[in-house]
Amino acid sequence: MSIFTICYFTLLFIPEVFSRRIKQIECFSPIAQATHFESANKAKNARLYAICDIAADLRERMASTYNPDITYADYDEMLADPNLDAVVIATSDSFHVPASIAALNAGKHVLVEKPVGISVEETEELQRIVNDSNLLLQVGHMKRFDAGLQSAKDFITQDMGEMLALKAWYCDSTHRYLVTDAVQPLMIKSENAKRPPGDPKADLERYYMLTHGSHLVDTARYLAGDIIEVRARLNKQFGAYSWFVDVTFANGANGHLDLTVAVRMDWHEGLQIYGENGSIVAKTYNPWLYKSSDVDIFHEDTGTTSRVLGADGHFYRRQLEGFAEAIQNGTPVSGADISDGVASVRCMVAIIQSVKTGKPTRLSDVTGAVK
Repeated sequence: MSIFTICYFTLLFIPEVFSRRIKQIECFSPIAQATHFESANKAKNARLYAICDIAADLRERMASTYNPDITYADYDEMLADPNLDAVVIATSDSFHVPASIAALNAGKHVLVEKPVGISVEETEELQRIVNDSNLLLQVGHMKRFDAGLQSAKDFITQDMGEMLALKAWYCDSTHRYLVTDAVQPLMIKSENAKRPPGDPKADLERYYMLTHGSHLVDTARYLAGDIIEVRARLNKQFGAYSWFVDVTFANGANGHLDLTVAVRMDWHEGLQIYGENGSIVAKTYNPWLYKSSDVDIFHEDTGTTSRVLGADGHFYRRQLEGFAEAIQNGTPVSGADISDGVASVRCMVAIIQSVKTGKPTRLSDVTGAVK
């Protein structure tokens, strides 16, 4: 029998299809309730094994809903379970690195929500531990499992030739909660839940960069490769925050990123890429609609445009299946690995520092936290 575990503090379980045991955990937060439990139950290579949370009321409610084999109130006790091979960590951002390190030290593979951490130093320490562990760590940049964006990646890799430029934008909407309240499950809360000190949303500039900027930066890196320098401006008006970031890619392409929260319109996310043998135009939807991006790929040699249907838009389930497959086959993770996670944090810190100095900032020069 194969197993996968999630830690919310929650455990996820991989079904009885494989010859060796695999288990995973995730740690309780709204993202776990919104998608990770469902992903475990729907995944072709996962089933729910256990749930772990210090809040008894929350733990029992989730257990009655998702029917795990076992529950835990203590994270270390869960990590000591010999039936546990891998962990999904979906706690508050400040808990990501210590929870990941504890799991790796216990010999468990890790799928950790984005961003992988909040400072350059802690993420580099995690990277050292991952590299010494012979274990897999995948960062939950689930947009890499969007079939539309994957078709863009394939075109870039196989047919596009050299890249001239990439423009990408991630603009959250003032109307987003009308959408999410309609499509997400009802979030169950507990007064006994473990929370980080202070209010993560007290500093919206920092919160928006960590929550939304991490998506934008990783998508740009996924399609255009390493970022070596940024020059950023921030405009704050009427409660909205808008970062415009000029990007220097290692491949020589021009880059421009637009992170705006929140626009007075519908969710507005997408990108344009100009290449030697064609171009790409993409529209990405609010992720909770589980709809693949509309990606139009123009082929210069035939003068035609193609678009993959991408009927399966459950990015969270697909990333879990990809993680489980890597564990089963002993192959590198197909999503973002620890080096991608560290680079994303470096880029966010560089953007913030560039805003403060008004000058270009090289990612290799930055230290400190996203703040």
